[in-house]
Amino acid sequence: MTAMSPMNTSAYRAPAYSLRGFDAEFRDLDHYIRVITDRIWEGGRIDDIRTYYSDPCIVDTPSSVSTTVQAVIDGTRATLAMFPDRRLLAEDIIQSGDADGGFLSSHRIISTMTHRGDGVFGPATGQRVHARTIADCVCKDNQIVHEWLVRDQGAIALQIGLQPRALAQQWLNQRGGWNKPLAGHAPQGYRSHVDTSPAAQAYAKFIEAVALHRPLETHLYDEAVHHIGPCETTRYGHAEVMAYWHALFKAMQVEHFTVEHLALNQGGDRPDRVALRWRAQARHTNRGAVDGMFGVASGQLVEIMGINHVEIVNGKVLREWVLIDDVALWMQVLSPQT
Repeated sequence: MTAMSPMNTSAYRAPAYSLRGFDAEFRDLDHYIRVITDRIWEGGRIDDIRTYYSDPCIVDTPSSVSTTVQAVIDGTRATLAMFPDRRLLAEDIIQSGDADGGFLSSHRIISTMTHRGDGVFGPATGQRVHARTIADCVCKDNQIVHEWLVRDQGAIALQIGLQPRALAQQWLNQRGGWNKPLAGHAPQGYRSHVDTSPAAQAYAKFIEAVALHRPLETHLYDEAVHHIGPCETTRYGHAEVMAYWHALFKAMQVEHFTVEHLALNQGGDRPDRVALRWRAQARHTNRGAVDGMFGVASGQLVEIMGINHVEIVNGKVLREWVLIDDVALWMQVLSPQT
Protein backbone atom coordinates (compact mmCIF):
# COMPACT_ATOMS: atom_id res chain seq x y z
CA MET A 1 0.00 0.00 0.00
CA THR A 2 1.44 3.36 -1.02
CA ALA A 3 1.05 5.79 1.84
CA MET A 4 2.46 8.95 3.36
CA SER A 5 4.66 8.61 6.43
CA PRO A 6 2.61 7.56 9.46
CA MET A 7 2.27 9.94 12.34
CA ASN A 8 1.62 7.29 14.95
CA THR A 9 0.59 3.68 15.17
CA SER A 10 -2.22 3.55 17.71
CA ALA A 11 -5.97 3.66 17.20
CA TYR A 12 -7.61 6.84 18.42
CA ARG A 13 -9.88 6.25 21.42
CA ALA A 14 -12.26 8.50 23.31
CA PRO A 15 -10.37 11.78 23.94
CA ALA A 16 -8.68 12.18 27.28
CA TYR A 17 -6.66 15.28 26.51
CA SER A 18 -6.88 19.05 26.47
CA LEU A 19 -6.55 20.88 23.18
CA ARG A 20 -3.24 22.60 23.83
CA GLY A 21 -3.14 25.85 21.91
CA PHE A 22 -6.95 26.05 21.56
CA ASP A 23 -9.38 28.33 23.37
CA ALA A 24 -10.35 27.02 26.80
CA GLU A 25 -14.03 26.74 25.84
CA PHE A 26 -13.31 23.72 23.61
CA ARG A 27 -13.36 20.39 25.46
CA ASP A 28 -11.90 18.29 22.65
CA LEU A 29 -11.59 18.21 18.87
CA ASP A 30 -15.14 16.93 18.34
CA HIS A 31 -16.50 19.86 20.37
CA TYR A 32 -14.29 22.36 18.53
CA ILE A 33 -15.47 21.23 15.08
CA ARG A 34 -19.14 21.15 16.04
CA VAL A 35 -19.06 24.58 17.70
CA ILE A 36 -17.24 26.45 14.94
CA THR A 37 -19.37 24.78 12.24
CA ASP A 38 -22.50 25.87 14.08
CA ARG A 39 -21.24 29.43 14.49
CA ILE A 40 -20.25 29.88 10.86
CA TRP A 41 -23.16 28.11 9.14
CA GLU A 42 -26.10 27.92 11.54
CA GLY A 43 -25.30 31.23 13.22
CA GLY A 44 -24.38 33.03 10.01
CA ARG A 45 -21.15 34.33 11.53
CA ILE A 46 -19.23 34.09 8.28
CA ASP A 47 -16.55 36.54 9.40
CA ASP A 48 -15.62 34.00 12.09
CA ILE A 49 -13.89 32.13 9.28
CA ARG A 50 -11.03 34.60 9.72
CA THR A 51 -10.77 33.49 13.35
CA TYR A 52 -10.98 29.75 12.79
CA TYR A 53 -9.08 29.41 9.49
CA SER A 54 -5.43 30.30 8.99
CA ASP A 55 -4.34 32.53 6.14
CA PRO A 56 -3.02 31.01 3.96
CA CYS A 57 -5.12 27.84 4.24
CA ILE A 58 -5.09 25.29 1.44
CA VAL A 59 -8.50 23.78 0.66
CA ASP A 60 -8.20 20.84 -1.73
CA THR A 61 -11.38 19.56 -3.41
CA PRO A 62 -11.78 17.14 -6.34
CA SER A 63 -12.19 20.06 -8.78
CA SER A 64 -10.29 22.98 -7.23
CA VAL A 65 -7.57 24.15 -4.87
CA SER A 66 -7.75 27.45 -3.00
CA THR A 67 -5.10 28.95 -0.77
CA THR A 68 -6.56 32.01 0.97
CA VAL A 69 -9.02 32.56 3.78
CA GLN A 70 -10.86 35.01 1.51
CA ALA A 71 -11.55 32.14 -0.90
CA VAL A 72 -13.14 30.18 1.97
CA ILE A 73 -15.32 33.18 2.84
CA ASP A 74 -16.31 33.78 -0.79
CA GLY A 75 -17.19 30.11 -1.26
CA THR A 76 -19.31 30.11 1.89
CA ARG A 77 -21.21 33.22 0.82
CA ALA A 78 -21.80 31.82 -2.67
CA THR A 79 -23.17 28.56 -1.27
CA LEU A 80 -25.49 30.38 1.11
CA ALA A 81 -26.72 32.62 -1.73
CA MET A 82 -27.85 29.48 -3.60
CA PHE A 83 -28.96 27.50 -0.54
CA PRO A 84 -29.80 30.06 2.17
CA ASP A 85 -31.40 27.51 4.50
CA ARG A 86 -28.52 25.03 4.30
CA ARG A 87 -28.05 22.96 7.44
CA LEU A 88 -24.84 21.15 8.31
CA LEU A 89 -25.91 18.13 10.35
CA ALA A 90 -22.95 16.24 11.78
CA GLU A 91 -23.22 12.48 11.31
CA ASP A 92 -19.76 11.70 12.65
CA ILE A 93 -16.32 13.12 13.39
CA ILE A 94 -13.47 10.61 13.23
CA GLN A 95 -10.35 12.01 14.90
CA SER A 96 -6.60 11.52 14.78
CA GLY A 97 -3.38 13.37 15.49
CA ASP A 98 -2.13 15.39 18.44
CA ALA A 99 -1.34 18.94 19.53
CA ASP A 100 2.29 18.76 18.39
CA GLY A 101 1.74 17.67 14.80
CA GLY A 102 -1.84 18.86 14.42
CA PHE A 103 -5.17 17.14 15.02
CA LEU A 104 -7.22 15.93 12.07
CA SER A 105 -11.01 15.74 12.06
CA SER A 106 -12.75 13.72 9.35
CA HIS A 107 -16.19 15.34 9.57
CA ARG A 108 -19.12 13.68 7.79
CA ILE A 109 -22.06 16.00 7.24
CA ILE A 110 -25.52 15.61 5.74
CA SER A 111 -26.89 18.92 4.48
CA THR A 112 -30.56 19.68 3.99
CA MET A 113 -31.26 22.77 1.86
CA THR A 114 -33.46 24.42 -0.74
CA HIS A 115 -32.16 25.69 -4.09
CA ARG A 116 -33.45 29.25 -3.80
CA GLY A 117 -30.72 31.31 -5.48
CA ASP A 118 -28.97 31.48 -8.85
CA GLY A 119 -25.34 30.42 -9.04
CA VAL A 120 -23.02 27.73 -10.37
CA PHE A 121 -25.86 25.20 -10.30
CA GLY A 122 -27.86 27.44 -12.63
CA PRO A 123 -31.11 29.33 -12.03
CA ALA A 124 -32.89 28.65 -8.75
CA THR A 125 -35.27 25.71 -8.98
CA GLY A 126 -36.86 25.77 -5.54
CA GLN A 127 -36.04 22.08 -5.21
CA ARG A 128 -35.39 20.54 -1.80
CA VAL A 129 -31.95 18.91 -1.66
CA HIS A 130 -29.95 16.75 0.70
CA ALA A 131 -26.32 15.87 0.06
CA ARG A 132 -23.30 14.70 2.00
CA THR A 133 -19.87 16.21 2.50
CA ILE A 134 -16.79 14.90 4.25
CA ALA A 135 -14.21 17.49 5.31
CA ASP A 136 -10.80 16.40 6.55
CA CYS A 137 -9.37 19.33 8.50
CA VAL A 138 -5.94 19.73 10.08
CA CYS A 139 -6.50 21.77 13.25
CA LYS A 140 -3.67 23.42 15.15
CA ASP A 141 -3.54 26.33 17.61
CA ASN A 142 -7.29 27.06 17.39
CA GLN A 143 -7.38 27.17 13.59
CA ILE A 144 -7.99 24.97 10.57
CA VAL A 145 -4.72 25.12 8.66
CA HIS A 146 -5.43 22.68 5.80
CA GLU A 147 -8.61 21.07 4.48
CA TRP A 148 -9.49 18.30 2.05
CA LEU A 149 -13.18 18.45 1.16
CA VAL A 150 -15.36 16.18 -0.97
CA ARG A 151 -18.99 17.16 -1.54
CA ASP A 152 -21.49 15.01 -3.41
CA GLN A 153 -22.08 17.48 -6.25
CA GLY A 154 -23.72 14.76 -8.32
CA ALA A 155 -26.44 14.32 -5.71
CA ILE A 156 -27.17 18.06 -5.79
CA ALA A 157 -27.30 18.04 -9.59
CA LEU A 158 -29.76 15.16 -9.78
CA GLN A 159 -32.09 16.65 -7.18
CA ILE A 160 -32.37 19.98 -9.04
CA GLY A 161 -33.01 18.22 -12.36
CA LEU A 162 -29.53 18.03 -13.92
CA GLN A 163 -27.42 15.07 -14.92
CA PRO A 164 -23.89 15.12 -13.42
CA ARG A 165 -22.45 14.97 -16.94
CA ALA A 166 -24.44 18.04 -18.02
CA LEU A 167 -23.39 19.99 -14.92
CA ALA A 168 -19.77 19.01 -15.56
CA GLN A 169 -19.97 20.41 -19.08
CA GLN A 170 -21.50 23.64 -17.77
CA TRP A 171 -18.67 24.07 -15.29
CA LEU A 172 -16.06 23.33 -17.95
CA ASN A 173 -17.61 26.01 -20.15
CA GLN A 174 -17.64 28.50 -17.28
CA ARG A 175 -14.03 27.79 -16.31
CA GLY A 176 -12.56 27.40 -19.76
CA GLY A 177 -11.72 23.74 -19.30
CA TRP A 178 -10.20 21.58 -16.59
CA ASN A 179 -7.70 23.78 -14.78
CA LYS A 180 -7.30 22.43 -11.26
CA PRO A 181 -3.85 23.42 -9.95
CA LEU A 182 -1.64 21.03 -8.06
CA ALA A 183 -2.50 20.80 -4.38
CA GLY A 184 -0.01 22.37 -2.01
CA HIS A 185 1.91 20.52 0.64
CA ALA A 186 0.41 19.85 4.05
CA PRO A 187 1.23 22.49 6.70
CA GLN A 188 4.69 22.58 8.17
CA GLY A 189 5.09 20.14 11.04
CA TYR A 190 2.05 18.03 10.07
CA ARG A 191 2.53 14.42 9.05
CA SER A 192 -0.32 12.35 7.71
CA HIS A 193 -1.83 9.93 10.20
CA VAL A 194 -1.80 6.39 8.79
CA ASP A 195 -3.07 4.02 11.45
CA THR A 196 -1.34 0.62 11.54
CA SER A 197 -3.94 -1.22 13.61
CA PRO A 198 -5.20 -4.43 11.92
CA ALA A 199 -8.77 -3.21 11.35
CA ALA A 200 -7.74 0.06 9.68
CA GLN A 201 -5.03 -1.56 7.59
CA ALA A 202 -7.32 -4.37 6.47
CA TYR A 203 -9.90 -1.91 5.14
CA ALA A 204 -7.36 0.32 3.36
CA LYS A 205 -5.63 -2.67 1.77
CA PHE A 206 -9.00 -4.07 0.69
CA ILE A 207 -9.94 -0.86 -1.17
CA GLU A 208 -6.48 -0.64 -2.71
CA ALA A 209 -6.69 -4.26 -3.90
CA VAL A 210 -10.08 -3.64 -5.52
CA ALA A 211 -8.79 -0.46 -7.18
CA LEU A 212 -5.72 -2.20 -8.59
CA HIS A 213 -7.57 -5.41 -9.54
CA ARG A 214 -5.48 -7.51 -7.21
CA PRO A 215 -6.71 -10.80 -5.75
CA LEU A 216 -8.70 -10.27 -2.56
CA GLU A 217 -7.40 -12.18 0.42
CA THR A 218 -10.67 -11.82 2.30
CA HIS A 219 -14.11 -10.24 2.02
CA LEU A 220 -14.54 -7.48 4.58
CA TYR A 221 -18.21 -6.67 3.99
CA ASP A 222 -20.92 -8.07 6.20
CA GLU A 223 -23.68 -9.76 4.19
CA ALA A 224 -26.05 -7.05 5.46
CA VAL A 225 -23.71 -4.12 4.68
CA HIS A 226 -25.40 -0.78 3.98
CA HIS A 227 -23.45 1.39 1.52
CA ILE A 228 -24.19 5.03 0.62
CA GLY A 229 -22.21 6.10 -2.44
CA PRO A 230 -21.91 9.03 -4.84
CA CYS A 231 -25.14 10.69 -5.99
CA GLU A 232 -26.83 9.45 -2.80
CA THR A 233 -27.02 5.94 -4.20
CA THR A 234 -27.76 3.16 -1.72
CA ARG A 235 -26.66 -0.45 -1.88
CA TYR A 236 -27.27 -3.41 0.39
CA GLY A 237 -25.31 -6.59 0.74
CA HIS A 238 -21.84 -7.71 -0.27
CA ALA A 239 -22.71 -8.39 -3.91
CA GLU A 240 -24.19 -4.95 -4.64
CA VAL A 241 -21.35 -3.08 -2.93
CA MET A 242 -18.66 -5.03 -4.75
CA ALA A 243 -20.51 -4.49 -8.04
CA TYR A 244 -20.20 -0.72 -7.48
CA TRP A 245 -16.46 -0.86 -6.82
CA HIS A 246 -15.83 -3.15 -9.79
CA ALA A 247 -17.83 -0.85 -12.11
CA LEU A 248 -15.92 2.24 -10.95
CA PHE A 249 -12.51 0.67 -11.36
CA LYS A 250 -13.48 -0.93 -14.64
CA ALA A 251 -14.25 2.54 -15.99
CA MET A 252 -11.19 4.08 -14.34
CA GLN A 253 -8.03 2.00 -14.75
CA VAL A 254 -5.97 2.94 -11.68
CA GLU A 255 -2.26 3.40 -12.29
CA HIS A 256 -1.28 4.71 -8.86
CA PHE A 257 -3.16 4.50 -5.54
CA THR A 258 -2.16 6.46 -2.43
CA VAL A 259 -3.52 6.34 1.11
CA GLU A 260 -3.32 9.91 2.38
CA HIS A 261 -5.03 9.50 5.75
CA LEU A 262 -6.22 6.50 7.74
CA ALA A 263 -7.71 6.66 11.23
CA LEU A 264 -9.46 4.24 13.57
CA ASN A 265 -11.66 5.41 16.46
CA GLN A 266 -12.80 2.95 19.11
CA GLY A 267 -14.83 3.16 22.29
CA GLY A 268 -17.69 5.34 23.40
CA ASP A 269 -20.24 2.51 23.08
CA ARG A 270 -20.05 2.72 19.30
CA PRO A 271 -18.79 0.37 16.57
CA ASP A 272 -15.19 0.77 15.49
CA ARG A 273 -15.07 3.55 12.90
CA VAL A 274 -12.47 4.04 10.18
CA ALA A 275 -11.83 7.12 8.05
CA LEU A 276 -9.83 6.63 4.85
CA ARG A 277 -8.79 9.39 2.45
CA TRP A 278 -7.28 8.12 -0.77
CA ARG A 279 -6.23 9.43 -4.15
CA ALA A 280 -5.91 7.47 -7.37
CA GLN A 281 -4.30 8.44 -10.65
CA ALA A 282 -6.29 6.61 -13.31
CA ARG A 283 -7.05 6.46 -17.02
CA HIS A 284 -10.58 6.40 -18.37
CA THR A 285 -10.36 3.18 -20.38
CA ASN A 286 -13.41 1.09 -19.36
CA ARG A 287 -11.09 -1.94 -19.60
CA GLY A 288 -12.36 -2.94 -23.05
CA ALA A 289 -16.02 -2.01 -22.48
CA VAL A 290 -17.72 0.17 -25.06
CA ASP A 291 -19.78 2.17 -22.59
CA GLY A 292 -19.11 2.12 -18.85
CA MET A 293 -19.90 4.16 -15.76
CA PHE A 294 -18.52 7.38 -17.29
CA GLY A 295 -19.43 6.79 -20.91
CA VAL A 296 -17.33 5.74 -23.87
CA ALA A 297 -13.66 5.43 -23.01
CA SER A 298 -11.85 8.71 -23.57
CA GLY A 299 -8.33 7.69 -22.61
CA GLN A 300 -8.11 10.75 -20.36
CA LEU A 301 -5.94 10.79 -17.29
CA VAL A 302 -8.16 11.29 -14.25
CA GLU A 303 -7.51 11.95 -10.57
CA ILE A 304 -9.99 10.38 -8.15
CA MET A 305 -10.07 11.86 -4.66
CA GLY A 306 -12.14 9.79 -2.24
CA ILE A 307 -12.97 9.84 1.44
CA ASN A 308 -14.60 6.76 2.98
CA HIS A 309 -16.10 6.26 6.43
CA VAL A 310 -17.00 2.79 7.68
CA GLU A 311 -18.37 1.19 10.81
CA ILE A 312 -16.99 -2.24 11.64
CA VAL A 313 -18.84 -4.82 13.73
CA ASN A 314 -17.32 -8.23 14.53
CA GLY A 315 -14.52 -7.60 12.04
CA LYS A 316 -16.86 -6.84 9.11
CA VAL A 317 -17.89 -3.56 7.49
CA LEU A 318 -21.55 -3.09 8.35
CA ARG A 319 -21.96 0.51 7.11
CA GLU A 320 -19.95 2.39 4.49
CA TRP A 321 -20.11 5.97 3.24
CA VAL A 322 -18.12 6.78 0.08
CA LEU A 323 -17.63 10.40 -0.97
CA ILE A 324 -16.44 10.78 -4.58
CA ASP A 325 -17.39 13.80 -6.70
CA ASP A 326 -18.85 12.34 -9.89
CA VAL A 327 -19.12 15.83 -11.42
CA ALA A 328 -15.36 16.34 -11.05
CA LEU A 329 -14.75 12.96 -12.70
CA TRP A 330 -17.01 13.88 -15.60
CA MET A 331 -15.21 17.20 -15.98
CA GLN A 332 -11.91 15.38 -16.42
CA VAL A 333 -13.38 12.84 -18.84
CA LEU A 334 -14.98 15.56 -20.99
CA SER A 335 -12.10 18.04 -21.02
CA PRO A 336 -9.13 17.46 -23.36
CA GLN A 337 -5.92 17.38 -21.36
CA THR A 338 -2.41 18.08 -22.49
